Amino acid sequence: MSAAARAWAAAAAVPDPEVPCVTVADLGILREVRIEDGVAVACVSPTYSGCPATAMIEMGIETALRGAGFEVRIERVLSPAWTTDWITAEGREKLRAYGIAPPEGPAGKRALFADPVVACPRCGATATRKISEFGSTACKAQYACTACGEPFDYFKCI
Repeated sequence: MSAAARAWAAAAAVPDPEVPCVTVADLGILREVRIEDGVAVACVSPTYSGCPATAMIEMGIETALRGAGFEVRIERVLSPAWTTDWITAEGREKLRAYGIAPPEGPAGKRALFADPVVACPRCGATATRKISEFGSTACKAQYACTACGEPFDYFKCI
């Protein structure tokens, strides 16, 4: 396995500190890992500019890469901005299995103001209602399922 592939594998396995069922690669916030003059350079995009987990994510990636034997440099990439469209199919399934409804539809300006039909991650019913614009983190909204009665977070389209 090449050094770049080993570095990617180490960084990609880092769990998100707020939603530990998914990795930084699942979320699409780990943009690239390359080797420059023997240094592993990890490019990371925060989910949004005020995300309080960004420093923890970068520290987790740095720790994982150092543990794999690399010198490390983290580059924060703000453009293009991260979007929920970058969450992998596997990441979306992991969110659902964890009890968080993954984003519905493509991101965009209209998605921020839309009231999407959100399927309950527990029973699959679409008879759900928004309880609060904000859930356990700012990037999620709180919903409840009227079919099974369970509350759940919905990862907003961003």
